[in-house]
Amino acid sequence: MKIKAAVVREKSGPFLIEELDLDDPSENEVIVRIVGAGLCHTDLVAREQYLPFPLPAVLGHEGAGVVEKIGSRVKKVAPGDHVTLSYLSCGACPSCVKGIPAHCLNFLGSNFAGVRPDGSTTMHKDGEAIHGAFFGQSSFASHVLANERNVVKVRKDVPLDILGPLGCGFQTGAGGVLNSLRARAGSSIAVFGIGSVGLSAIMAAFACGCTTIIAVDVNEDRLKIAREFGATHTINSGQADPVAEIQKITGPGADYSLECTGIPAVFRQTVDAVAIGGVCGLIGVAPFGAEVSLDMQNILNGRTILGIVEGDSNPDIFIPQLIELHMRGRFPFDRMIKFYPFDQINQAAEDSEKGKTLKAILRP
Repeated sequence: MKIKAAVVREKSGPFLIEELDLDDPSENEVIVRIVGAGLCHTDLVAREQYLPFPLPAVLGHEGAGVVEKIGSRVKKVAPGDHVTLSYLSCGACPSCVKGIPAHCLNFLGSNFAGVRPDGSTTMHKDGEAIHGAFFGQSSFASHVLANERNVVKVRKDVPLDILGPLGCGFQTGAGGVLNSLRARAGSSIAVFGIGSVGLSAIMAAFACGCTTIIAVDVNEDRLKIAREFGATHTINSGQADPVAEIQKITGPGADYSLECTGIPAVFRQTVDAVAIGGVCGLIGVAPFGAEVSLDMQNILNGRTILGIVEGDSNPDIFIPQLIELHMRGRFPFDRMIKFYPFDQINQAAEDSEKGKTLKAILRP
């Protein structure tokens, strides 16, 4: 079928709106008409090729829309269902079998190869192969071809165009607190990096009863917003030592901390900010090969460092839970959203990179 999609043809190049041919679904695939697609930092990292992805390509991995067509063996959804799209896992490796699909042993191949598992591309233009299947979807398009495994059916009484970021950014921040750290009511947490992921973590910390919630960033506007979403304290790390300031607030350090920037120096601070017995979660994505220096004695004294992918969530379970929290006013993620027409994708990317927009959602 003919679709409209935003194609990146060169490293750091613009998104170009083009007409492409999308394959029919195979037996385990689903065609979804996109209603809203979130723009995530990972999309921009892939465009810049810090995260290698074959070009030309269609990116986008926070899609939400309506099922239009399903393969012969698809049972989870039917045409007309409202769905969000999340990351793809293989379903057969030891991690998937254990119920931790976010740590699928085939995660890179399933989400970043630009092709299906059999090596075929999902889109073409006049005989030219266009790489897709980004996170099993490539949702910067009017329609996408997804796998049954990464399609999540959602209730129809919630605005569909706001739900896409639940498939990645929002579930990553919230899941980091609720699933990975399992933060306790009455505990303290410090969140480094107040973008949409960090704000999702702050909202989740507030929802689960953390009583000391510390937001750390260099942007005063972001810190102000963090207080509106539940932060009890804010620290401008460009003006003060965040580790010392966190210790002033908490005494021995925070019970939990989350690193959401991917900057090695910030990660070191995030580790140093937790108390003995505390847990530091690493969410931020750094370039491949990035290294960090840590104080081994500091870690030896009962501190844990935890790597977090996609909030350690099972999307079929966790996304509906986040929607329920939202419906009860306890996870107001819609307050982060700014909508852009699909043909303004380059403006949305620029605004996101400059920090003018917390979460851009494109409407095809």
